[in-house]
Amino acid sequence: MANGNYLINLYERCLKMPFGRKVFSTMFARKAPYFATIKPLITELEPNFCQLTFKKRKAVQNHIGTVHAIAVCNGMEMAMGALAEASIPKHLRWIPKGMNVQYLAKTNSDVTIEAKASEQTWQVGEQPITVEAKRDDGTVVAAGEIFIYVSEKPKK
Repeated sequence: MANGNYLINLYERCLKMPFGRKVFSTMFARKAPYFATIKPLITELEPNFCQLTFKKRKAVQNHIGTVHAIAVCNGMEMAMGALAEASIPKHLRWIPKGMNVQYLAKTNSDVTIEAKASEQTWQVGEQPITVEAKRDDGTVVAAGEIFIYVSEKPKK
């Protein structure tokens, strides 16, 4: 395994297959089945960065025909989770603690979400992961932070 991280290695193996991003995204969405409700596609995954997209379709729309804010948050949480799994050192573990998101514009198109962290994120304590959602024209529709708690794995 080139990278040493199981998720990055799986992602890279899937990219060699036809429809590899879709295969990988479907597998990752099974970790928390509600992720699958937005039919996400992870388009980039590397340590401290994840980008995913999902289409505006009837199942994720609200009563005014825009993408529902909670569908956007679902995508943000998935991007953050993939980033965390792809980045955290083997001796640490993480759990989500909270989310602070501002809804900035109507989401009237497909959605692209990016989650970003830094090397400093991977130390014990509460840590923020930056998340941002954009519509097709580049307008930021939602932005915020998802807070995770990083701790040492118990000794076996």
